[in-house]
Amino acid sequence: MQLTDLFPNERARVVAIEGGQCLCQHLALRGLAVGCTLTALSGRFGPVVVRISDETLVLGRGMAQKIQVQKV
Repeated sequence: MQLTDLFPNERARVVAIEGGQCLCQHLALRGLAVGCTLTALSGRFGPVVVRISDETLVLGRGMAQKIQVQKV
């Protein structure tokens, strides 16, 4: 499922990022990488906001649609 499919307060683990090396590096610098666990704060509509550890990250929908997650 895509990151954009999560409802607020749902937790998920990142299982894949369907983007090039630049996208993966960009996200990794912000704490989002394959294997990390996150909590969706919003995102069904508009920008996607997630919490990773104690950090909040805002992603555009196009970028968020390239992130595959599995609910935990």
